[in-house]
Amino acid sequence: MLQAVLDATQDHSLGARVNVVISNNSDSGALRRARQASVPTAHLSSKTHPRPADLDLAIATLLADRQTNLVLLAGYMKRLGPVTLGEFAGHIVNTHPSLLPKYGGRGFYGRRVHEAVLANGDAETGATVHLVEGDYDSGPILAQARIEVRPDDTVQRLEQRVKCCERDLLLNTLRKLVTEQPTLLKSTK
Repeated sequence: MLQAVLDATQDHSLGARVNVVISNNSDSGALRRARQASVPTAHLSSKTHPRPADLDLAIATLLADRQTNLVLLAGYMKRLGPVTLGEFAGHIVNTHPSLLPKYGGRGFYGRRVHEAVLANGDAETGATVHLVEGDYDSGPILAQARIEVRPDDTVQRLEQRVKCCERDLLLNTLRKLVTEQPTLLKSTK
């Protein structure tokens, strides 16, 4: 997801820019990709800030210092703290590889979602872009895209198709926010 967003900002098809990429993993691919795109990066985690309240404040402060208007959780698997959630309420976007509320919440991520879809014999699945609230995969849904579950789908095939759907949905939703709902992208202060 992050690479698609970085590409869309660099080719000016998104109409926005990435101010900072934060990861809780100092060796993450996200940080490497951001550095390659000359985007500022930060490793903020329980290793850099052992107290959860300090980590939360560090994340919120860095986002505010970088004049961030919209926070995208692209593969960020940790729960945000109350300071960050409060300071950026209504301005935090996440993607999820299912049609929420199905297969959302604690423990439902990545292949686990696709395994559940196939195990339950669902006829369709897809991706969701939603605003983030306190609980995992909660918050108002901004957009969804559906795809058919094929009889010959494996977890890997379904995962790849959903990832493509999720990437396209995210970029289209971000473009729509930039052009049709610019108030969401205004300062949160």
